[in-house]
Amino acid sequence: MNLVLMIIGAFFITYMLVPQVAKLAFKIGAIDKPNHRKVHSKIMPRLGGLAIYLGFTVMVLLTQELTSQIIGLILGSSIIVAIGVLDDVKDISPKIKLLGQILAALVLALFGVDVDFITHPIFGNTFSLGYFSLPVTIFWVVGITNAVNLIDGLDGLAGGVSTIAALILAAIGFMHGELVMASLALILAASTIGFLRYNFFPATIFMGDSGSMFLGFNLAAFSMMGLTKSITVISVFVPILIIGIPIFDTLFAIVRRFINNQPIFKADKEHLHHCLLNKGLSHKQTVLTIYGINIFLGVVGILLSKMTTNQGMLILAFVSLFILWGAQKIGVMGKRKTTEQLREKVAEK
Repeated sequence: MNLVLMIIGAFFITYMLVPQVAKLAFKIGAIDKPNHRKVHSKIMPRLGGLAIYLGFTVMVLLTQELTSQIIGLILGSSIIVAIGVLDDVKDISPKIKLLGQILAALVLALFGVDVDFITHPIFGNTFSLGYFSLPVTIFWVVGITNAVNLIDGLDGLAGGVSTIAALILAAIGFMHGELVMASLALILAASTIGFLRYNFFPATIFMGDSGSMFLGFNLAAFSMMGLTKSITVISVFVPILIIGIPIFDTLFAIVRRFINNQPIFKADKEHLHHCLLNKGLSHKQTVLTIYGINIFLGVVGILLSKMTTNQGMLILAFVSLFILWGAQKIGVMGKRKTTEQLREKVAEK
């Protein structure tokens, strides 16, 4: 019953706060204007992440014991949201955002949410990271935070993908006795669903960087609180699959820009959702297709968490090949420009 009340409470707090946050966004200038890279055609408020954060934080404070890890999670999340709100209003520089993300990850690690050992994927031996624990933790948290931020390109996309990932994390947490992590993941999912009521196509508000970074930060934290503490070999790959869509979309973007001799951090319109739209899918069909892919990856993650190492590695190999094949067919890997195309570009100049 307590779990049900947590879910209902988180949902309704966020649901009730979103309209108020939308009004605040217009007052303080946290708005998103259309441009050539965006699919919306009118000015939109983009402070929705603040409502998700408040729904999550209030319910955590009301229902969870304030352990060191919980305190670190709330403090780190608060830093992330503060940086996100500032960016939603002022469009701060990437360097300042990165420094804020590193600070939030550092706080998380100092309060005991970290990766302190890894399991060798072949031999199964565990290795203490020692002094490398902090940089590995920061890399994971900052990486996932930005990966979720990058997929926030369609109505309901980042929120829905994060909700699915949180629900899968909760399921695995309950299966393996990680009850605190599972409860936190359910609260996050409920808060995000409360926001999705306004954000699913056609959206009336965006979550902004305050929301996408907050979701990514917490998904990274939950995976460290639960899955990475297992000594099984296959556990190394489980969180990567569960948070698969933002991770793989980011990796493919890096590969795509590399093979096309483009700057790694250059924005483009060749992310997964752009490619699906170019294939002729509607806005809603694209989002639902990506939901389906994320559910598939999450189910595979659940199965891997229950398999032996040999079974898991075999399944992982097949899934990896399927992902690569799908990425190539959809077009997210990009194509190297042919000699003829390069000549035409030179001729145009």
